[in-house]
Amino acid sequence: MLIKKTLDGSHTIYVPAIDEHYHSVNGAMQESRHVFIDAGLKACKKSEIRVFEVGFGTGLNAKLALLEAEQSGKKINYTAIELYPLTENEIAQLNYSEHTGFRAIHAASWNIDVKISPHFVIKKILADFTAFDLQEKYDVIFFDAFSPEKQPGMWTENIFLRLYEHCNTGAILTTYCAKGKVRRAMQAAGFAVERLPGPPGKREMLRAIKLQQYNK
Repeated sequence: MLIKKTLDGSHTIYVPAIDEHYHSVNGAMQESRHVFIDAGLKACKKSEIRVFEVGFGTGLNAKLALLEAEQSGKKINYTAIELYPLTENEIAQLNYSEHTGFRAIHAASWNIDVKISPHFVIKKILADFTAFDLQEKYDVIFFDAFSPEKQPGMWTENIFLRLYEHCNTGAILTTYCAKGKVRRAMQAAGFAVERLPGPPGKREMLRAIKLQQYNK
């Protein structure tokens, strides 16, 4: 894996084996804020929010969620799943690694709840999402898997149905992807889906909402 600087100055990671970046090359920080914080987390009006992230990656989304918790005063219980965690060396090279909360997030032990601040608790799960048995229900989903071209098995109706079944009514799922087949898979799983303006470099993104209980 290689550390790369994106157009907004923030780092992402490039994986040569699959020719894929963890974030948009047009701006990692901008993309995360736009897609997951502004369109997802801030759209949830609860004072206590349960977040589930599919693809912990660099931890950038978790860091920004922590900052939002501190700024808003909301309590966030954040769960993220990742099969291939970064090494300590890779983490240290990221140019947002100096933030105290970011270091604490990465230092947190796996598979247990860790309190990072009075407003933010994280549980990082070391597992393959496709084989993991979800137990909780969530208010916000950050769907940040690799692209459908690189990871097609993560963007299916069955995957979104699993997430739907573990969403509270009114839950919000956001993703950077806006492909028609992804939107249709979300809709088939029961979500109401809307296209929103995308972050820099992308015309659109998707936001899906669980409007009611739904039995497939």
